[in-house]
Amino acid sequence: MPTRARRWADLRKQVAYRSKRANAGHMVEADQRFGQRDALGPHGVMLFFRSEAPAEPHGYRLHMAHRLWLASPESDDLPRLLGDLAVIANDNISRAASAGRRWHPLGPDGSMVNGGDMTLPDDATYVGIGVTTLDSDQGRWYQVARTLRDESANGRYRSVFDLKGQCYALLTDGTALHIDRDPHARLGVDGIRCNKTLDPDRITYYNPHQHLTEEDDDATREVWRQLGALHDILTAHLTDRRPA
Repeated sequence: MPTRARRWADLRKQVAYRSKRANAGHMVEADQRFGQRDALGPHGVMLFFRSEAPAEPHGYRLHMAHRLWLASPESDDLPRLLGDLAVIANDNISRAASAGRRWHPLGPDGSMVNGGDMTLPDDATYVGIGVTTLDSDQGRWYQVARTLRDESANGRYRSVFDLKGQCYALLTDGTALHIDRDPHARLGVDGIRCNKTLDPDRITYYNPHQHLTEEDDDATREVWRQLGALHDILTAHLTDRRPA
């Protein structure tokens, strides 16, 4: 397989693993702050960038910056949150252009992030966007978090480390990823669904997730749609082209 294709296959896996770690950290912090004035909302956004790193196995290094929000009605509605970010991104692009500047989502003006890799190498390029959410098939975050506390009060011992989370990601090569983070998954089950190959040595095979963004229920498809709209804006602006 060509070097470029191998690099993208590896990058998809790296994005999935970084997203899993971010989701786990998001959940632990949200649990620690649950019910407090600075409680975290259940959704966050991740931005992925790639820089050249010849010493690395595939010649690149992945960078991720993220944004988490305090709990509020606005930040609790994921499609609305993504739609609002798309409007803000467009406004920031236009405002910077009118002032003769070029806006970047990491700032310094109009930053979309508040954590992670806030400073990038000069050659870093945008490769995608993701979502971390604490909602899962176990239930909505607030419901599950309250259940944990009720169980603890009744002498049961399930903790936040038993809870699932999930992530969505879109990359500039047309990749769509869904990551189901399950701490009790069977060995060898990584919870990753992807519309493109994760194995650089498997060129021809049947991929049941080829139409990943069109699967599942209406609410999930709306998340993909709003995430895609924001991704298109960032791709066009940061790479001077439409998505691949």
